[in-house]
Amino acid sequence: MYDALLLVSFGGPERREDVIPFLENVLRGRNVPRERMLRVAEHYYEFDGKTPINAQNRALIAALTREFAERGPHLPIYWGNRNWHPLLPDTLQQMAADGVNRALAFVTSAFSSYSGCRQYRENIAQAGGLVVDKLRVFYNHPGFIEAMVDHCREALEGRPNAHLIFTAHSIPLSMAQTSRYKEQLQESCRLVAGGLGRGDWRLVYQSRSGSPTQPWLEPDIGEYLKQVASKEVVIAPIGFLSDHMEVLYDLDKEARHICESLGIGMARAATVGVHPKFVSMIRDLVLERVEGAPRLALGDCGPSHDVCPEDCCPAPQR
Repeated sequence: MYDALLLVSFGGPERREDVIPFLENVLRGRNVPRERMLRVAEHYYEFDGKTPINAQNRALIAALTREFAERGPHLPIYWGNRNWHPLLPDTLQQMAADGVNRALAFVTSAFSSYSGCRQYRENIAQAGGLVVDKLRVFYNHPGFIEAMVDHCREALEGRPNAHLIFTAHSIPLSMAQTSRYKEQLQESCRLVAGGLGRGDWRLVYQSRSGSPTQPWLEPDIGEYLKQVASKEVVIAPIGFLSDHMEVLYDLDKEARHICESLGIGMARAATVGVHPKFVSMIRDLVLERVEGAPRLALGDCGPSHDVCPEDCCPAPQR
């Protein structure tokens, strides 16, 4: 039934010359002042214009290729991005040339929202040429939760009194109100904290953009750190699958600077990356669709739907 797996991600620059064209792609159609874009560009320039997201996607594809070779299914894996090379239209054209007729898509987003789910489905449809079915969101899949538990446990080691703070990318309230983004994040945090035997945790947000007059999900990680009573924190970026620019700059640089200025000890948990349980989870999601394998989920919410309803995660009003 399916000929291939397509990994779909956000994309990012790999050299200084790519930064502005990349950001222009990201912001196309959005009313963001150029001055704001140039400030964001400086974040990338601090890392020589190279985001680690591409290398981490390559590592994930390599790990998944090994997983498929050892355990099946034997599907080729392709990679296409929304905002930078390899771009989705180019990848889909290559897939068609290779004889692929129908593919599954794994999107590097665990949660439902317009930008994290529906927009990727629209990107795939706009690229055209093939039938591509998106795998379900996996915020409560055991492979995702257990990988996060492992990484949080490592960060908490030797810090039994540290306050556990989960972070996710903030989105406009108008987008949050038309999706289950916040609800799913809360459930993921609860499941991870439960796996750690922790009751003292908090979900906060980071990396907001757009007009300061537009309400976004809060509290912001920086503001929250200024109010926290604990002298030691562990920050777990549960809303991100890899240590890309928002994690490196907003947490490892800015949040750490705030903690140091306040005398707060900080450790940051790794993202799921290529944790073996997470890689096996992707295989599980594929087998659900290819072979009708059990649909695994923790907690009380059950597995998410395979096919999104027409009114699922609509685009926010601009």
